[in-house]
Amino acid sequence: MPLFLLIAAGVVALVFGIVLLNFFGLWLRALTSGAPVGIPTLIAMRLRGIPNSLIVNARITAVRAGIDVTTAQLETHFLAGGNVDQVIRALIAADKAGIKLDFNRCCAIDLATSGSGKTVFDAVRTSVNPRVIDCPGAASGKSTIDGVAKDGITVRARARVTVRSNLDRFVGGATEETIVARVGEGIVRAIGSKETYKGVLENPQDISKDVLNRGLDAGTAYEILSIDIADVDVGENVGAKLQAEQANADKQVAQAKAEIRRAAAVAAEQEMRAKVVEAEAQVPLAMAEAFRKGNLGILDYQKIRNVSADTEMRSAIAKDSGKTGPK
Repeated sequence: MPLFLLIAAGVVALVFGIVLLNFFGLWLRALTSGAPVGIPTLIAMRLRGIPNSLIVNARITAVRAGIDVTTAQLETHFLAGGNVDQVIRALIAADKAGIKLDFNRCCAIDLATSGSGKTVFDAVRTSVNPRVIDCPGAASGKSTIDGVAKDGITVRARARVTVRSNLDRFVGGATEETIVARVGEGIVRAIGSKETYKGVLENPQDISKDVLNRGLDAGTAYEILSIDIADVDVGENVGAKLQAEQANADKQVAQAKAEIRRAAAVAAEQEMRAKVVEAEAQVPLAMAEAFRKGNLGILDYQKIRNVSADTEMRSAIAKDSGKTGPK
């Protein structure tokens, strides 16, 4: 019996020693950092498949920065697929910048940005330090935004939009692609409202004011601070080009109508010739009928033949004299 108790005590001592080897370092580090985490909590993390060193280090960092975050909150966010380190960094950055950001909203932003190539820390940093977006963006494949003034002259513009993250609308808000699209639409509209292209060149800031006053950041994850026209250039005369194309189209329509009239005239001429041929074909029949009725005699017919032959001879002489005459 004493041997059995000795073996049991040895097993307990061995298990306790293994636990101390695995968790004592983390437990001691958390305790000395002012963010204590119990050994049972560490063991429960290991059983749930949660990296306890990640959770403990994140809690230590938060507590040392003056942010009270429990291990249960960190575990829940980790199991939801969030990035615990980025959340703690974002909370610290927001706290130091005086931005009101609680843990739950920070976790929501982190989950919303997952897979987008951005992090919640980037969102907070953009809220502290505004960023500049080129309009049009590089992904569009265009270098300028083209608008046409009322005088038909194209004006090419390039803008730079300064934005700041709006953390209250970051979850579910439209991205910066929407900002670029709205600003581009506003620039085209502002250019189109000008009477001449000279008005755009003289006062490019009017475009910025007009676009900025439209509230283009509504429903987006950003707040537009300023819109600056970086470059303005004059393009082609679209009005003159359209007028030339219209004139060419009118010309083609007129030519088509003239061709229709010419074809109708040719058809009418051919119809008249057909009637003449038909009438000439009736002459021999009429002469034969006149012979049968006695209205035409042989002498009369011979005179007609003589006149016809004489006419053909005169026509032939006239043609020959025209060919051999002086040049």
